[in-house]
Amino acid sequence: MGIRLPIIVQAKNAIRRALSTPTTSEVPRGYLAVYVGEEERKRHVVPISYLSHPSFQRLLRHAEEEFGFDHPMGGLTIPCREEIFVGITCNLTCS
Repeated sequence: MGIRLPIIVQAKNAIRRALSTPTTSEVPRGYLAVYVGEEERKRHVVPISYLSHPSFQRLLRHAEEEFGFDHPMGGLTIPCREEIFVGITCNLTCS
């Protein structure tokens, strides 16, 4: 299973927008801010290396298909339940 190039390009553009916002001083180098939630968005800071994991890519692909990457917050927004996001990122950390 290959990586779809347009998704990665759009994700990188979203990351650049997120990193150019005034709150970037709170995001360490090598990490990115991700806003998670269906209604109320909660900010999570995750390693950029997560972008190479298949399960994180599936989550991004699903978010792109349903909502696109152009969000008013300027960052990468994943409109799913926080428990799902935390479960996926926990599996990435534990694997």
